[in-house]
Amino acid sequence: MTEVQKSLPKWILIVSGLFAIMELMVSISLWIAPQSVLETVDLTAKGVDYVIYMWAGRQFALGFIFAFATFKKSIPMLTIAYIFFLVMFIGDLIIGVLQKESSLIISAIVMCIISSTLIYVLNKKK
Repeated sequence: MTEVQKSLPKWILIVSGLFAIMELMVSISLWIAPQSVLETVDLTAKGVDYVIYMWAGRQFALGFIFAFATFKKSIPMLTIAYIFFLVMFIGDLIIGVLQKESSLIISAIVMCIISSTLIYVLNKKK
């Protein structure tokens, strides 16, 4: 383990680990019980299951990446994961604005701030 990896603050690892668990849980929820996550979506419509499984796959991949990067204590990997997180939530912010859904807008803004802060802190550690 390098000196930088040893000096990576525990709070970053805890936050990253929580994000990994959160993303994996969302993925599992989408696969097992999509109606619990998508209350306003007609799950019987043609093609909806395909989109749900694609979304679940994306969430699983992101959760796995966060878990692996956290386990390895890799600043470059965590930085890339948080950049992906930031881009994803910028997309959610745009969708929230277009759909006029204030809860999505607020959560996307909060997550963009968290992601940006963590990217900044991780790059400051280099």
